[in-house]
Amino acid sequence: MPENVIELKGHIIDSLILPRVLTAIMEMGGNFDVETFTMGKKKDETSFARIRIQAEDDGVLSGILEVVRDLGAVLADIKDVRWEEAPADGVFPEGFYATTNLKTELFTTGGWMEVKWPEMDCAVRISPDGKSAETVTFSGVKKKDRIVVGHQGVRVHPLERSRERELFEFMGSGVSSEKPKGQLIARIATEMKQLKKTGGKILVVAGPAVIHTGAGPYLSRMITGGFVDVLFAGNALAVHDIEYALFGTSLGVYLDRGIPAAGGHEHHIRAINAIRSVGGVVKAVEQGVLTSGVMHAVVTAGVPFVLAGSIRDDGPLPDVITDSQEAQEAMRALARDVDMAIIIATTLHAVATGNMLSADVRTIAVDINPAVVTKLGDRGSFQTLGLVTDSESFLRELSGGLSV
Repeated sequence: MPENVIELKGHIIDSLILPRVLTAIMEMGGNFDVETFTMGKKKDETSFARIRIQAEDDGVLSGILEVVRDLGAVLADIKDVRWEEAPADGVFPEGFYATTNLKTELFTTGGWMEVKWPEMDCAVRISPDGKSAETVTFSGVKKKDRIVVGHQGVRVHPLERSRERELFEFMGSGVSSEKPKGQLIARIATEMKQLKKTGGKILVVAGPAVIHTGAGPYLSRMITGGFVDVLFAGNALAVHDIEYALFGTSLGVYLDRGIPAAGGHEHHIRAINAIRSVGGVVKAVEQGVLTSGVMHAVVTAGVPFVLAGSIRDDGPLPDVITDSQEAQEAMRALARDVDMAIIIATTLHAVATGNMLSADVRTIAVDINPAVVTKLGDRGSFQTLGLVTDSESFLRELSGGLSV
């Protein structure tokens, strides 16, 4: 009967890694024998397990090993990682290793080597000198790049439950409209303050509902107060933010009175025209055309932003990146440096950003529709904390908690 031996090390009990591995073995038709088990008894002590896996044939055993490797298991008999050259630009070799967003390492003769920029649904490229490795997308791979194939010599570090009581442990997993929002938002504000004290970076991804609901001023205060380091949005958020700055309306409705403006349906088009006439958002701020709002705040605060276009955009604004691949790369370059992401009222940008983030980036998704925040977890961004509420109340309470 085919068999192999795996090892697990870390907080494998309280993080439920060990039971998940044993369950996977049994559900996939294998048997196991725990040969060695040492349990950590203090907060700073890790546990260790050595497990022999048996299966009825090599195919079943191989399938089991692939699954448990993604849970953090390492073969006791470690062999060097395997790679093959990419056959063409934009094409991975057959059998390439498909990445997760978890911390990943490769084993070579020099020991374990960390893969830079963990991201799901990519491949791993090894440098020509074999001394470094990074994730690479289809659009980034070039012919003859060294691409990792198979799972041999690959080690994945699953997220472990913290031994300290913190925000994500406090709230648990899942999405609910019945979570204590006041407590949660206060804790988010506390974490943001602590993160900024240590030099961490915060990404905000926002949809146009932030402007429609009247929450734009709260986001502007957060930007001016130094609690936003990167902004991702689409043409719509920027357009309606500028519409509000120029006309006091969003979608033609006065936000302070909640009534339609005469001819208000033209306001967003006229706002676009005003920005296009001066050459873009940055120039509009510099020339005094745009003197308030979210986009004014990011420009004056020097916060980098990416406006990614879509097929339905009016205009669009000159600052919008209309090539989706180019927009994706611009977002990816900025997302690699962030420590927390707050995603508010945007479905497509939520999933797109979530796919780019490493699993160790604290991610908070806020939407009035529970399906949006659930979708992030379904797509693999399982580190996401979901909060079902409207963007105005969330940003109002958050900006208050940040004292901005």
